Amino acid sequence: MTGRIYQWHDLTEAQTLHADVCVIGSGCGGATVAKKLAEAGHDVVILERGGYYPESTFDQSELGMNAKLSADRSMRASADGGTLLLSGHNVGGASVHYWADSYRTPEDRLQLWAERYGVTGHDLATLTPAWDELTTTHNVHPATEEYHNRMNRLLREGAHKLGWEGHPVPQARKHCVKSGHCMQGCVYRAKQSQLVTHIPQALALGARVYADVEARTLVWERGRVRRLIARVVHRPSNRVSDIELAIDARVYVVAAGGFYSAPFLLKQGLRKQLPMLGKNFGMNPSAMVHGLYDEDIVLWRNIPAAFGVEQFRLARYDDAGRYVEGGYLLMANQIQPGLLGGMMPLMGEALGEWMAQMKRVGGTIAWIDDPPDELGELKLASDGTPRVEYPFGPKTQAILRDTIKKQAQLQFAVGARKLLVASADALVLERQADLAKIDTLPIRAGGLYMAAPHPSGGCIMGRSAKDSVTDSTHRVHGFDNLFVADSSVFPTPVSVDPSFTIMAFSYVAARHIDAYLG
Repeated sequence: MTGRIYQWHDLTEAQTLHADVCVIGSGCGGATVAKKLAEAGHDVVILERGGYYPESTFDQSELGMNAKLSADRSMRASADGGTLLLSGHNVGGASVHYWADSYRTPEDRLQLWAERYGVTGHDLATLTPAWDELTTTHNVHPATEEYHNRMNRLLREGAHKLGWEGHPVPQARKHCVKSGHCMQGCVYRAKQSQLVTHIPQALALGARVYADVEARTLVWERGRVRRLIARVVHRPSNRVSDIELAIDARVYVVAAGGFYSAPFLLKQGLRKQLPMLGKNFGMNPSAMVHGLYDEDIVLWRNIPAAFGVEQFRLARYDDAGRYVEGGYLLMANQIQPGLLGGMMPLMGEALGEWMAQMKRVGGTIAWIDDPPDELGELKLASDGTPRVEYPFGPKTQAILRDTIKKQAQLQFAVGARKLLVASADALVLERQADLAKIDTLPIRAGGLYMAAPHPSGGCIMGRSAKDSVTDSTHRVHGFDNLFVADSSVFPTPVSVDPSFTIMAFSYVAARHIDAYLG
């Protein structure tokens, strides 16, 4: 029997739902684990706090689509106010506005998690069959030449000039029309998000999706969850209503995303028995550098990241343990005109000078690999919302400063007339000799204009409740039927875009849940 998507206007009175599995969240983790469990013959219910927006509702508007697809309209920041926290708020989660980069987890990262954190059953041999299947399902392939816009070609040219290793980025796309509206959701169904892959596949297998429903309270005793209490969200006002849903299931899977899964469990009063809950949190803060060129770049057309510089993915340290360079990926940036203006630290005539030449503005961005010994923590704010505390320790500062220097070096190598660092100091660089100014650039809260698109940790996987939140079967320590399936189980950041890692890990979670259900 084909499943159905229910929305707020369908849920007008209190009711009890029954299922084998209740999944909280519909992004890369939740949708994937739901599809795999429905495929195994289980009755699955998916709860999504955000709304359901099919492609017919997409209008390619920066403002309108940000309100639909992004939590808090992308305006929630870390506790110090310095970094915007980007996450999905809709059926399909962040995959609906992501760039569709689909990297397999580097083997060195899987080995690190196994050796240092005690993660088992997530090695390359185990995950490769999942990735092979996902590659077909999501049509993942390296970006071909026609999908390299001018900025991606300049990035590639600069990498070759400087002798830096890089490759076409693996993309989850099919029949892409190069509109450049990837962050506004793909009206053409070309970007293979969960909205067009695992969600409809799960529905076809009988799963039910309840959009506009906020999971609130786990009712549990003696290590077993008996019931989940949720409330319907009145979508027009975005306010939680008094209409209550109770979900009685055999298994509960928390897949609310890296910013929300740990806070949800914190609300259940689990911190005392799980001292690592909320800890080892990474958020991949991303520094960017804008460049002004003598040719049209048109930054917001074609796909965002067709080429990636991987030369510096792993940080290098000297024999004394001092940071040398690296710890990030370099990509061509892609932001629409409105956001581009907002990410320029200028006002008045200075801003007008750049925006008047908008088509000739290019740029780069770096995804950093947060150092494991400088990770942050997720807590609860006084109003119960997630509070992100991130230290920006000395290694993190050094990495961010190095990303800016490398971005500037590359853009000058391919003909940028001048560069503007996205920083509160509005640092302008006009020649190679100006790179020395980056050495004294303050790296502080609000000092750089940054967003955090790739959260990890908070419910990390490991050996016991003393050093982790979940075991290697994705089960929460101390519980019989409570699992976590999203990026919050990663002990450290992935060092590449995490979406493909989340999905492959969710295959492992689904296999263990299926075995538990018998």
